[in-house]
Amino acid sequence: NDKLAQRAATVCEEKIARQNLSMKLADSEVVFDGSKIIFSFMAEERVDFRKLVDELARKFRTRIEFRQVGVRDEARLIGGYGPCGRQLCCTIYAGDQQPVSIKMAKEQNLPLNPMKISGLCGRLMCCLKYEQDTYKCFRQEAPARGTMVKTSCCEGKVVDYLVTKEKVLVNTGEGRQVEVSLDEIKQPREDQRKR
Repeated sequence: NDKLAQRAATVCEEKIARQNLSMKLADSEVVFDGSKIIFSFMAEERVDFRKLVDELARKFRTRIEFRQVGVRDEARLIGGYGPCGRQLCCTIYAGDQQPVSIKMAKEQNLPLNPMKISGLCGRLMCCLKYEQDTYKCFRQEAPARGTMVKTSCCEGKVVDYLVTKEKVLVNTGEGRQVEVSLDEIKQPREDQRKR
């Protein structure tokens, strides 16, 4: 099936070029029993590929199906590695329909530079939505910035969050800043929490 899918992709790309269709083939797949070949493609606008389907059906003597996919789907199908050095989130995690928004980037204190928060597909990185719950939970547990806190080793004001470490940065006042885990902080009075 894999060999047939590769051969079908090559033939399909040749026919797309010959027919001068404005579409880009992203993937080809042969269903388990070989009764159908599914081609995934990208196109900016509507494409009339009826002639292409007829030619492919005659060539491979099976049902042919074309599915139009978006840029996120193409990145998921092709795969690759993100700027973090890990596999693309869309290839590892099952996709859901929750959209990724610029608000998520703001809540995660990321630079709002599109070059830094865009994935290989050119859209906002999927990992923003997967990490959103972590940031929300952290903010619910952590004292607000500007809150005075006490720990066993120091006392000072919370100046920043280190979400991935589950710590806050505390300024002790003598030009010194200390990383403190949430477990070490003695809870501030309720009126000091700026929620």
